[in-house]
Amino acid sequence: MRMRPTLSWTPTEDLSPGTTDPEPVADALGAGGVLVLSGAGISTESGIPDYRGEGGSLSRHTPMTYQDFTASAEARRRYWARSHLGWRTFGRARPNAGHRAVAAFGRHGLLSGVITQNVDGLHQAAGSEDVVELHGSLDRVVCLSCGALTPRRELARRLEEVNAGFEPVAAGINPDGDADLTDDQVGDFRVVPCTVCGGILKPDVVFFGEAVPPQRVEHCRALVRGASSLLVLGSSLTVMSGLRFVRQAAQDGKPVLIVNRDPTRGDRHALTRVALPLGATLTTVASRLGVPVDGDAA
Repeated sequence: MRMRPTLSWTPTEDLSPGTTDPEPVADALGAGGVLVLSGAGISTESGIPDYRGEGGSLSRHTPMTYQDFTASAEARRRYWARSHLGWRTFGRARPNAGHRAVAAFGRHGLLSGVITQNVDGLHQAAGSEDVVELHGSLDRVVCLSCGALTPRRELARRLEEVNAGFEPVAAGINPDGDADLTDDQVGDFRVVPCTVCGGILKPDVVFFGEAVPPQRVEHCRALVRGASSLLVLGSSLTVMSGLRFVRQAAQDGKPVLIVNRDPTRGDRHALTRVALPLGATLTTVASRLGVPVDGDAA
């Protein structure tokens, strides 16, 4: 299935404003076997904006599509200039209370797995293990010709060498690690090729309009089948890549719980949506369950 470049979603029905009671989330976690599906909203407290919430990056920024990236050398030059600058800030982001709570739930055996739509690596940095990165990760780079994978830090070093003095000030950083720069700020930024075959390099992430690898999708579907419930954290579920797992869980009769301040495309499939900030909500839930966050107790 190809990930559609869906940038917005308008409800076609009246949706509940959500609840401020996190007790159903605590009950589900207390029962164990919970599969977490996280989106950009879980990383906003780490300084990484989301796409569609209040002040979301889509109000000022259109993400790069796979079609544009592969078709145009100029588009790739603009992308890598912005992404190279964004990586410097993006790479300094640290896990927040939401990431740490998810890691704590995992350590205490309450989770069956974690699927994230994010490309920031913050779940792993917080201590979560076996995280499925549905859309890949910005800390890897792939060659579109030979498939070679290299660390992002190595590409960053090469780009710095050929673009000495590239120090524009970005207007903002987006959830995909792309910085907001004007064409004048991009200037004559130089892109480097694959060191193995000279091919085109791309971050190892799923762009809008690109297919999520089928084996990754099937792995996620298997995780849904094996879970007792599905807990969605900070995702509007606008794109089908995440919504399909919510629909699958609901069709299988498994409870779907959502923590997201705004309505989501999956609300009608959910037992409840908690319309509260993620970090505080998950910390409260952890306290109710007697689960210490940050690994300060076993």
